[in-house]
Amino acid sequence: MRAAPRVSLVMCVFNGLEDTRVCLESLGVTTEPFRLVVMDNGSTDGTPEFFERFPYEYPLIFARSPANDGVIAALNRAWRLADTEFVCFLHNDTEMLEPAWLARLLGALAEPDAGLAGLYGAKRLRADGRAVGRTIVHSLSPRPTVRAPWEDVAFVDSVCMCLSRRLLDSVGGFDEGYGFYHGHDRDLSLAVLERGRRCLVVDAPFRHHGGRTRTRDFASDPAREPSDLALRDSALVRFADKYRHRLPCDVRGPRERLRDWLRTRLA
Repeated sequence: MRAAPRVSLVMCVFNGLEDTRVCLESLGVTTEPFRLVVMDNGSTDGTPEFFERFPYEYPLIFARSPANDGVIAALNRAWRLADTEFVCFLHNDTEMLEPAWLARLLGALAEPDAGLAGLYGAKRLRADGRAVGRTIVHSLSPRPTVRAPWEDVAFVDSVCMCLSRRLLDSVGGFDEGYGFYHGHDRDLSLAVLERGRRCLVVDAPFRHHGGRTRTRDFASDPAREPSDLALRDSALVRFADKYRHRLPCDVRGPRERLRDWLRTRLA
């Protein structure tokens, strides 16, 4: 008999059923027991019917939003349905390649002062909130860049974010002031750092099928609806203003900064 789950995987979905199937299939070999919490954000492609006939053995909590609401608000509704010690937010267009991926995330959170763990992030954020490209570390297959077992970062990307429910509750969940989608991962990361906790990117290879997790059609008439780029830029402006007392943010020590500078100069 498997142990009772201590972690819930939380997803917000809108259509993209084939991506969701691939993701759920990959989760089937996960060694760490988990519950799955899914918030459907108005899907019209058969996603609700799929979850009503859920074919997998792991426990499921499924809820629906009546309309295609913002992702950030939907994620806040979703994680509050979880009653486990830990919560792991996961994009439904990911595919996990390592059965111990979730155990590795929880192992990282057992590190002293660890607060947030994920699979993609950056060690340095500029004063405007943008990540410095050369400091990005990730577990993306086939060429992960993170050094095992994990590395400290300034922010963890929302493709996968794992933390204790207690910590998430203490920061009030995601800041919905960012609007529809962007900015919530940087915001949560800095909120964790402000509490004296560490953000980590973990070595656990995965694939990201990319760009299909957003719950809005950004190809619609730009005269009526902001572009995705405009929404991203707006979120960055809000983030930089909110955390101007902490930006720029760099978790690297002097030796690592010098090594990275030399690597850039010699490239």
